[in-house]
Amino acid sequence: MLTTETVERWLREDVGHRDVTNDVPGETTGRLVAKESGVVAGLDAAVTVFDYLGVAATPAVDDGASVEPGAVVLETSGPARETLRGERVAVNVVGHASGVATRTRRAVEAAHEANPDARVAATRKTTPGLRGVEKRAVVAGGGDTHRLTLSGMVMVKDNHVAEMGLEGAIERFRERKSFATKLEVEVESPEMGARAADAGTDIVLFDNLSPDEVRDGVERLPDSVLAEASGGITLDTVADYAATGVDVVSMGSLTHSAPSLDFSFRTGET
Repeated sequence: MLTTETVERWLREDVGHRDVTNDVPGETTGRLVAKESGVVAGLDAAVTVFDYLGVAATPAVDDGASVEPGAVVLETSGPARETLRGERVAVNVVGHASGVATRTRRAVEAAHEANPDARVAATRKTTPGLRGVEKRAVVAGGGDTHRLTLSGMVMVKDNHVAEMGLEGAIERFRERKSFATKLEVEVESPEMGARAADAGTDIVLFDNLSPDEVRDGVERLPDSVLAEASGGITLDTVADYAATGVDVVSMGSLTHSAPSLDFSFRTGET
């Protein structure tokens, strides 16, 4: 969850050392309003920001809800000065998170048209300091978080293979990981995927391959090994990769390239 230290850092960055702009007396109400259609996320973070400032904040919809322009997604009441101080941070975090959720929903819908069983997952290509916000936004959009941290799963990548060889790297990490931790191997060809499966990996990640190559790789794997595709996959190509029969399609663009959804914050009576 969002920590007090993080909220303090966000506010300190925006407010600075002397805020004259928002020195407004009295009490007020506020509304966070969608200006375009999309999927809402990040409301818990916005509530935490306003709570820290002593402003009551209540979501009007749930994270994951689809909204149209004009929809109120959050309502506030409290001191005008503190409401205005939290406004920009709240708008920014909800806009960014909702952009991630919206992009994820579009990717999931496209993938499921081709393969209803395929999962669309995020990666660790997140904004430093915002991983929790972005990963929760992926879930709000219907996606899978994948690894939250390096401790979530052991992944053998190209540099490991270069240093120890494919089978050597798999053997080394299988010996060192917990029984509860999955082992995934990133491969660069269908043949390499079959070798990884034979060596005992739990998941094969076909990285930067064409859909035809991924389909070939999936057909070479036993049913007990999960198949994942990743590497430059976009909203335009996610369906092609889902159609190969993979279990998971991972997309770094869900977090690193999602445009912010447009919101405005309005105070006073409606």
